[in-house]
Amino acid sequence: MNKLSINYLLWTFGIMLLCWGFCAVCSINGILLANYPFLYVPYILGGFSPTIASYIVLKQNGGFKSFWGWLKSIFDFKQKPISYLLVVLLSIIPVLLRCFICGFELGVPIYLMIPIIPMMIFGGGLEEAGWRHILQPELEKKFGFSISTVIVGIIWCLWHLPLFFIIGVSQYNTSFLIFCILVFGSSFALAAIKKNTGSTWLCILFHALTNTYAGTFIYNDNNVLLGSIVTSVVVIMLSYIWVKVVRSKEILS
Repeated sequence: MNKLSINYLLWTFGIMLLCWGFCAVCSINGILLANYPFLYVPYILGGFSPTIASYIVLKQNGGFKSFWGWLKSIFDFKQKPISYLLVVLLSIIPVLLRCFICGFELGVPIYLMIPIIPMMIFGGGLEEAGWRHILQPELEKKFGFSISTVIVGIIWCLWHLPLFFIIGVSQYNTSFLIFCILVFGSSFALAAIKKNTGSTWLCILFHALTNTYAGTFIYNDNNVLLGSIVTSVVVIMLSYIWVKVVRSKEILS
């Protein structure tokens, strides 16, 4: 890893451990989010640690001249319509597979996805200002696409780990193994999006869509492990195919 990647990870995990570690210790001692609203401050700040770290390290590295310059590099909306379509398809295919394999029920009405998606841009999507905007491209300079994506996937899983010890959040009392399997599928999808389009915004959009689906479609416990493995494998295969197709076009052009 180069200096930029190391600094980014130190800031990200430093902020996360300080904030979510505090919340986890409070939770273990019976001081819960539901009863003490002030805990939402460190909880939210911990969730924004990849975004905060992105701004800090890029600012230190001279990556932009102003806050607005950083925002413009993150929210690069001007992308090809086909890229938007592929991102939507890549996000919805695993949902349909898991619904088919596991069965499901609706957590909220489908029409509520429209207002939820913008909320999920901030409730998870902005993590991509760090993971795919900085870490993935920097690692690929040394390790290549596949190894870099596995490394980012492992780091991403570990970053989420404290949430499984905070009572009242969605990850609490759920399977960390299942979570990691799904994260690896998303890691390859997001890496492919970044590699093929160069867009951080499309990664943010994909992340927001997957978070929205998670609250909309509540999967049954039937075949949950099988469903998670199958969907992740399919997403990884589709991501590889997309990368190979784009690469072949570059070679032939």
